[in-house]
Amino acid sequence: MIYELMGRAHVALARALREGRGQGTVEYVGLVLLVAVLIAGVVKASGSFKDTGIASEIVKKLKHAIDGVG
Repeated sequence: MIYELMGRAHVALARALREGRGQGTVEYVGLVLLVAVLIAGVVKASGSFKDTGIASEIVKKLKHAIDGVG
């Protein structure tokens, strides 16, 4: 069942990429994922430092930005 679903998704993705539809969406999702991974890496790396001022400031700014959207 899962393999059939994955096969259909692969065929649909290949068709969409071949026809050029949804290319902007794919690029946007890739960019969002890249930024999320970078932010997660910075937060994870700064968590090992004794001074958590940078990490807490980043979290505070992100929370403020998210609250501003809603």
